Amino acid sequence: MLQLLLHRKATGPAVEQAVRGLVLVPTKELARQAQSMIQQLAAYCARDIRVANVSAAEDSASQRAVLMEKPDVVVGTPSRILNHLQQDSLKLRDSLELLVVDEADLLFSFGFEEELKSLLCHLPRIYQAFLMSATFNEDVQALKELVLHNPVTLKLQESQLPGPEQLQQFQVVCETEEDKFLLLYALLKLSLIRGKSLLFVNTLERSYRLRLFLEQFSIPTCVLNGELPLRSRCHIISQFNQGFYDCVIATDAEVLGAPVKGKRQGKGPKGDRASDPEAGVARGIDFHHVCAVLNFDLPPTPEAYIHRAGRTARANNPGIVLTFVLPTEQSHLGKIEELLGGESTAPVLLPYQFRMEEIEGFRYRCRDAMRSVTKQSIREARLKEIKEELLHSEKLKTYFEDNPRDLQLLRHDLPLHPAVVKPHLGHVPDYLVPSALRGLVHPRKKRKKPSSSKKAKKAKTQNPLRSFKHRREKRRPTAMPS
Repeated sequence: MLQLLLHRKATGPAVEQAVRGLVLVPTKELARQAQSMIQQLAAYCARDIRVANVSAAEDSASQRAVLMEKPDVVVGTPSRILNHLQQDSLKLRDSLELLVVDEADLLFSFGFEEELKSLLCHLPRIYQAFLMSATFNEDVQALKELVLHNPVTLKLQESQLPGPEQLQQFQVVCETEEDKFLLLYALLKLSLIRGKSLLFVNTLERSYRLRLFLEQFSIPTCVLNGELPLRSRCHIISQFNQGFYDCVIATDAEVLGAPVKGKRQGKGPKGDRASDPEAGVARGIDFHHVCAVLNFDLPPTPEAYIHRAGRTARANNPGIVLTFVLPTEQSHLGKIEELLGGESTAPVLLPYQFRMEEIEGFRYRCRDAMRSVTKQSIREARLKEIKEELLHSEKLKTYFEDNPRDLQLLRHDLPLHPAVVKPHLGHVPDYLVPSALRGLVHPRKKRKKPSSSKKAKKAKTQNPLRSFKHRREKRRPTAMPS
């Protein structure tokens, strides 16, 4: 697309500046990522190629000003693009030459079918279209018939996931739900899994339960979900990529809000109404250098497993996928193995050899922490996170400056008490470490700031019980009575 636009500007006749490229994506995070990638590719011709991202709903006024300058490429979700087309702030009928549809198999499942049909009515009769999809299902076939005419299909002849020499895939059968929490605690607290890791669960409530559980043991984690504003979600991903923290708990796109064909996420009676319908984690988002993917909850579909596992072992880097399975989920796991194995009879998900009896000493701690994480504490933790976002919002700063009373009411609301953190649980005594790991494993400990005072150093080196010396006082001569 960029090559064609540059070639047209360099060799063709001088034409009026107009929007000639349109990129449609299902989520706001992907729109931001696509914009960033186009800017990187056009770094040395930024004056010739301009790109605008119109996916953020809160920036409508500023987006209109950007669109008035007619950027060469516009990136956005179908709903936001259609909104600008209906308001005449974006016109494509006379200028569009290239249409790119990314993650096409998600567009219908995210409820964009009606928007797409309406959007296509605003496009010219002749344009070149590209449609990208990781899977080919009924939705993609329907979208193909809508967008493409006599298309050429390019199919990559390679496996969906890297081979066993690059990606190791394991399954560990946990007898009970408690065993899953116990095993995760041992893996993270004893540093048996090192490097960056992604923890996948199936519901938003589970993600906060897991985070509050790990907080009991001073294991820092972060929850990425659709309740947070776009900037916050992008900031979380950016900090994770920069190494500020090593563990992110996520819910994948197919589970967030339980998408139903033809309906928007979060609008169903059982959907998570607070979730952003244009938020997704398992698909497309570029997490850097993920060493391990842990499926704490079994993926709902075999395709979801592939998309989760695809977050690691990227660009020739090694990776590991560990899936926790309950005995009742064995049949569902078999469907995943059937899809991964294909015609091969060799098992794809190898059994993870872990001696649960070695970590039985941690079970009482696990139960103690699980009892602390109640439904009330989960609800309060979610509410607290949203309040923190409100307090740190740049857009609300001016409002709070004009209405300080509202800020006081927000700050001095009833205190929120998420799961009570017990300090002793953050420390792992040596006698609890399995004998096979003693000397090899160093549980995470808080770093102590070095003290610069001489008195502090002296106090550390001297034992007061040994260095104490009793000094006998000299008797003063008493005066004789007269």
